[in-house]
Formats: sequence, structure tokens, C-alpha cells
Amino acid sequence: MLSKVTACELSGIDGYPVSVETDISNGIPAFDIVGLGDAAVREAKERVRAAIKNSGFEFPSRRITINLAPADLKKEGTAYDLPIAAGILSAMGVIRGESLDGAMLCGELSLDGTLRPVYGILSKTIAAKERKLETIMVPSGNACEASVVKGIKVIPLKNLTELVKYTNGLLEISPIETEWSCIQGEAIEDMPDFADVKGQQYAKRALEVAAAGGHNCMLIGSPGSGKTMLARRMPSILPDLTFDEALEVSKIHSVAGLLPPDSSLITKRPFRAPHHTISAPSLIGGGRIPRPGEVSLAHLGVLFLDELPEFTKNALEVLRQPLEDGFALISRVNSSITYPCRTTLIAAANPCRCGFYLDDTRECTCSHSEIRGYLGKISGPLLDRLDIQVEVPTLKYDELDNDTKAEPSDTIRQRVNAARKIQHERYFGKGIYCNAQMTSAMIRKYCNIGRTESALLREAFSKLGLTARSHNRILKVARTIADLEGAEIINDIHISEAIQYRALDRSLFR
Repeated sequence: MLSKVTACELSGIDGYPVSVETDISNGIPAFDIVGLGDAAVREAKERVRAAIKNSGFEFPSRRITINLAPADLKKEGTAYDLPIAAGILSAMGVIRGESLDGAMLCGELSLDGTLRPVYGILSKTIAAKERKLETIMVPSGNACEASVVKGIKVIPLKNLTELVKYTNGLLEISPIETEWSCIQGEAIEDMPDFADVKGQQYAKRALEVAAAGGHNCMLIGSPGSGKTMLARRMPSILPDLTFDEALEVSKIHSVAGLLPPDSSLITKRPFRAPHHTISAPSLIGGGRIPRPGEVSLAHLGVLFLDELPEFTKNALEVLRQPLEDGFALISRVNSSITYPCRTTLIAAANPCRCGFYLDDTRECTCSHSEIRGYLGKISGPLLDRLDIQVEVPTLKYDELDNDTKAEPSDTIRQRVNAARKIQHERYFGKGIYCNAQMTSAMIRKYCNIGRTESALLREAFSKLGLTARSHNRILKVARTIADLEGAEIINDIHISEAIQYRALDRSLFR
């Protein structure tokens, strides 16, 4: 007796189908699973055996062989429990085999036959649709997540008994559907607002420019100046997620097991703030069983690195390639996995170890060499990838005591959306979505400047000792500033403001 059931495996954030082939034959009772499964897959034997028995079905006392094809690809996780159990029941004749044709099954079994949610269901549902399968059967806790994918029936199952009754036509289960418009309208946790921040107009303007052009930004200031407060409000001025963007972000969180049960899509820009003790693999992704790192979990959102000089050199240096390319490549002996990470990096740092180098009210106890050494922990190539570097001064009491209401995030976001709309139209069909992603060829095409602007930039290049990469960064930021004003041509005012956002290039820190 032979049966075939379709399951799914993950490679990065994408799924690919796996055929679960079940053969039940005469011989000494045995239960073998072949096909390069990990420990969780091999342990499925005991979970499946107990689940079938405790669901009221007879487990065959015969030789059972399960093959997970293709057999040369690694299989991981507990999502194979349900397709293995379905394969055995189909081979026994308990389930009509034709009822599983055109269907994908995923789910973990409890010993009593109850189905538990598994990670990566969103990616697996998309894979099922791309393979033109008609149905995907998932644990009820994963149904909302899967239901956002249109063009495929999502059947929620509570236990193994429901699977048997549904496939035999004894139970009717309505497919789950979720509309994006309904998700968008759901009440979500209020994000911190820029209206709560007193003063710091210069830093707010810098973050507005960063949000409008997708630029990486560094905030330098004394303890208590508001760097963290400003950074945590960055997502509130970023454009709203589109459906395709929400799908991308949710796939990453689903694969990482961070998408809450009974939820569908992530509807707001992610904000990730790892501690400075984080390891390089946790930041960039990887591990024995590869998982997305913090930089990928912040995809299309904000990655906030507070106290940047306190991060290990190795952790910071591995960020260089992902920040430049927009993806993290995790290489192993047998395979390579790619995780997207088009994130906006916001870094914060004190100007020195004691933190008071830029403070007018407190005296800095660090020597000039100690100041240079502290910020010198951040390599030049990484600093070059921080388009915007601004000082955040200590607030005066009059600013704190001022009752004037600051500009809210909604108002700032409207300007950001207008600038992003200009960039969307400019780069339509070119594979990028913001100014920060421009290639050198695009910079030459879209960042044309006149003689006055060129002379200004030449002087800055000479006095500040800028690198070629810094030169391009200034032009990108100037392009964004012009977009915020709705200006087609970059003028000297835009260039001047962009140069002001290169704090670490000035002699103050050299």
C-alpha cells in the first residue's frame, strides 16, 4: 500500500514542496523515516504513532517506510507530523487518497491528536499557490496567517480527527479568508510620536530626511540628550506598509517563529533594538538551524543600535555587506541562504567614554586621544555607510519648560510620503524604491549639479577629507532634501544641508 502527500520545506524565507511517500508492507513491524530529516523529523514517529492511536484509529503493526523526497535536501522541524500521519492513514484506507490530491499539509501533532501551530506557514502557503495547488490544510492557529494569500483554499484543522472527517466528506469546514483592507483598519498599538520630543529640531529634521530617502543615520550626543527617544519614534514617520511589503516582513517573522498565533500580517514597520552584547550570527542571521538575524527582522523598518562603539568589532563589520546590498548571505558547506534586509539603520553613540565631550554644562574628563579612540572603534567603511551623522546637543531648561506643542509624526509622515511618491515615480521599474539605493550610474543621472554646487562640494571634499563613497552619500542626501521640497534640481542649499549631516568628518572628531 502506497500513498503520497505534499508537505513543504523552507529555504531562507521561501518554501519548496516535499513529497511524503508512505509505504506499508508485510514484515517485522517497523517505522522508518528516510530523506535526510533532522532530530525533530525523526521524532515524528512517536508523535504520529500516539496521535493516531489516541484519535481512535488503529496504528498498523506492519513495516512502515516514510520517504521525504527529494531525499538529498535537509528537512527540519515538526511540520511534517500532519502529512506523515495523513500518509499512513491514506495508505491504510482510512482517508480517501484522491482527497489529498492538489493539497499541501503542514502541522505539528500533540500526542492526543491536537494540531499545534508551526512557523513559516505564510511562506509555505505562497509556495503552494506558486505550485498551483488548490488547498493547504494547516492548524487552526496558523489559519489567519495563511489566509492572506489569495487564490488558494485555507482549511483550518483543530485535530487529526477533523482531517479524517473532512477528507472523507463527513465534515464541512469553510475556508478562511482575510482581506488586507480589514487588517489595515485593525487597531494597533500606538507608536511613540515626535510631538513628545522637546526641542531637537535639527535632529528631527535629520531623521525626516533619513525617512524620506531611506538613509542610514547616526546620532551623537551626551547621555540624556534624547537620542534613544528620537530613534524610537522613527517608525512613526516612515510610510505605511503596502500589502506586498507587509507580506515580505511577515514572511521573515513567520520563518523566525515571531509571528503571533492567530495573527495574519504585520501591519506596521518593524523596530528592532538589539543589545550591544549581541553576537555576529544573531545580528546577521545563521546558527545551526539558520534563522534570520536582527538586521533581517528589521527589513523595511528600523534597526536601532544604541551605544554603537560598545558593539563588538566583528558584529559591526558583518553589517557592512548587508547594509550595502540589502540582503544577508548565509553560507554553509552544503547550501547558501539569503535573507532580505533593506532596513534603515539608526545608530546612537556618546561622543566619548564619559559622554560629556559635547556638553556645555558638564566637563569632559577624556583626553583628546581617548575621544578619538572611542569613536575610532567604528571603522571608516562602516561610517561611510551612515549617510547622515548629526550631533544631538543637551537640552536647555527653557526648551524643557516650553509648553509649545511640537510637530506631530503625522504631519512629518505626510512630507515623507510625498517625497517617497516622487522617488517611486522616478525609479519605477528600476528595482529600487528610495534615494539611498541609487547606484553610481543613477547618481550621475539623477543628481546633476551646477557649477556653484560643484564648487561647494569640491571645497567640502578638500577640507573634510571625504572618500568617494562619502561624496556619493552627500549627493544622495541632497537629492532627498530636494525631493522633500518638491524641487527637480539640486541647488546649493540642498548641498549645504547635506554636508552639515557629516558630523564625524569634521575636525571636532578628528
